[in-house]
Amino acid sequence: MDADVTDSAGTPADPEPPAENKPQDGSRGGSQEDSRDAAAQNGTDKADGTDGTGGTDGTGGADEAGEGAGDTGPDADPSPDPGAGAADGVQTWADRPKDGIAAQHRSHWLRWTALAASFLVLIAAGVGWWLYKKLDGNIRTDTSVAAELKAYEKERPTPVAQDALNILLIGSDSRSGDNREYGRDDGGSQRSDTTILLHLAADRKSATAMSVPRDLMADIPSCRTADKQHTREQFAQFNSAFELGGTACTIRTIERMTGIRVDHHMVVDFNGFKDMVDAVNGVEICLKEPIDDADAHLKLPAGRQKLDGEEALGYVRARKSIGNGSDTERMDRQQRFLGALVNKMQSNGVLLNPTRLYPVLDAATKSLTTDPGLDSLRDLYDLVRGMRNVPTDKVQFLTVPRQPYSQNINRDELVEPDASRLFKQLREDQPVTVVPAGELKDKGTDKGTDGGTSDGKPDDPGSGTPTPEPTYSGSSAADDLCKQ
Repeated sequence: MDADVTDSAGTPADPEPPAENKPQDGSRGGSQEDSRDAAAQNGTDKADGTDGTGGTDGTGGADEAGEGAGDTGPDADPSPDPGAGAADGVQTWADRPKDGIAAQHRSHWLRWTALAASFLVLIAAGVGWWLYKKLDGNIRTDTSVAAELKAYEKERPTPVAQDALNILLIGSDSRSGDNREYGRDDGGSQRSDTTILLHLAADRKSATAMSVPRDLMADIPSCRTADKQHTREQFAQFNSAFELGGTACTIRTIERMTGIRVDHHMVVDFNGFKDMVDAVNGVEICLKEPIDDADAHLKLPAGRQKLDGEEALGYVRARKSIGNGSDTERMDRQQRFLGALVNKMQSNGVLLNPTRLYPVLDAATKSLTTDPGLDSLRDLYDLVRGMRNVPTDKVQFLTVPRQPYSQNINRDELVEPDASRLFKQLREDQPVTVVPAGELKDKGTDKGTDGGTSDGKPDDPGSGTPTPEPTYSGSSAADDLCKQ
């Protein structure tokens, strides 16, 4: 054993003297080279006989050398020398704790970032779900209409144009509840203040909104009343259908009049319209003359101005203080205002911006009563998404061709065959051309070159110069109210 150790240690050559900055002992705090130099020097001294204990066989020197080296004996400490490798740029143990702490900090930072991101995603998902359920819950569903219409399915028109949609929009003039401030509450009864049949083309490249005057004389079928009674068939003022048999009776009256199958319906009350205008931050109009109408709660100066919800509601409902006070003129004003509202929503990117769209949807859904086919937010979103790419000049408004009723000039009747021709175009999803009434009148004193007459209604077929598409008096969402 001793011989092996002695051979391994050997007799060192003349060692170089230690540098001044190196430790002179063989402690473990020095480098391995320093330790070996110290051991070699010690072994040389003993070989010269100064110690007498191992001068001839080198046993003592070998032992001392092995102890000083610290890594050659079998019991040597296996731990690396802390100072090893520092001189030649290799990372030392003294440096490693610093890197470990930095890596640990980075690991902690990444974990906290991932945790925070996950938390934010959960919060966003929760808020989104809450908003969705809130809007979805705002909508009221009228299941009784579907049941009533099902009972009369055999008499209803068959859809002609696949993928086209016909939606009946009914503005209720009920004075009950929150609407009490707009007139006397007569026990909750109501009539359809505004009725519009909205036709969305199958290719979703155009939309035509046809107003039906509330004073129009129409054939009203036998309808079931709220107390389960049945009315008689009658020729009466159109909006009495809503009072007699509600939405179902109004839909059946429209279908009988036009031959157009109504796919969906929406009933909107006054406050819903008002809140929608406020949600888009008002709508701009122009007035040729000031308005002061106490019944409509409206007082406005002449000129260009932006109306808030309350003012807009008074503007579209006013009759006595604007123009000739007729319902016909009021419908034209309603159409132009709705066009300006659509233009405001599209031009300001409301339909494409969820943040701006939410208040509009909230206001709309709070005031809506629909059929089961449109009673969810997803259904309404699909409807809005189908309309948002329709150019504003292809969102058109017109009124059914009508004239004063022969037996009562305060009522209207359809002008035939003009009305039937318009109904056929919508039924078959054919394009409808709408221009301002003034343009039709400017084309001739009696007959227009586009098939129109001087009273703003389409001319009889075959008279004047024929055109591929009959032209009707109306407006579009692209029209500037201040240029009319």
